[in-house]
Amino acid sequence: MTLKSTPDRYGTMAVSIHWISVVLILILIGSGFRAANTVDPAAKAAILRLHVPIAVAVLALTILRIVWWWGFDRKPDSVAGAPRWQERSGQLVHVLFYVVILGMIASGIGMMVLSGAAPMIFGGDSSLLPDFWKHPPRLPHGIGARLLFALLALHVGAALYHHFVRRDGLLWRMWFGK
Repeated sequence: MTLKSTPDRYGTMAVSIHWISVVLILILIGSGFRAANTVDPAAKAAILRLHVPIAVAVLALTILRIVWWWGFDRKPDSVAGAPRWQERSGQLVHVLFYVVILGMIASGIGMMVLSGAAPMIFGGDSSLLPDFWKHPPRLPHGIGARLLFALLALHVGAALYHHFVRRDGLLWRMWFGK
């Protein structure tokens, strides 16, 4: 397997970024919903001490992925026999992933800045943790989390459809090896 993609499969760099991002985003979704439903400020701060650095890592991976596609690699060709609407839908979902991920990170940064919570989360008195709902970025952050979850479900559903129904090898293109 090469670093760059070939016409029939994704390269090591794209596959690595994809699967690392998947794991980190799943952790973010889980920790985000858990933090939102946690009342105890110390427990919420502990969850956010995990959540915030992982979000920064996802931002770095997303930027790396965008730079990689624009400057160094090209995506494999479309799967033979796939209807045009499926190809376009797949492209739209991928663009929406980028938009939602970047929007989630922007709203998360906005919440941290406007609430002044960072010092309380990372070493200060966590009992003074603010109510994030009092800050405007909280609503889009929550909506974005639900959109991200829906996009993930759609993406996984499409991958499983291609793997089990169409049996066209699409899923294997985004994995390591031959």
